[in-house]
Amino acid sequence: MSHVPHELHEEFPDKTDQLHQLKVSNAHFAKLADEYHSVNREIHRIESEVEPASDEALENLKKQRLHLKDEIAALLAAA
Repeated sequence: MSHVPHELHEEFPDKTDQLHQLKVSNAHFAKLADEYHSVNREIHRIESEVEPASDEALENLKKQRLHLKDEIAALLAAA
């Protein structure tokens, strides 16, 4: 189990400028990025045993993070 947060700039290292540009120019993208960050931090707290959660809750959060990442990747590809 990884206790390293999956930040967007680490997930898309070749797209850091594009990430920033979309965050400031596209409200939908900014909302997705904020939601990704929130879910990602919650996963990190659970994996680091700072916050308790069931395995099912953790798996649901991971699925949500993956879905958000897929949406973000699609917007990055389209930009």
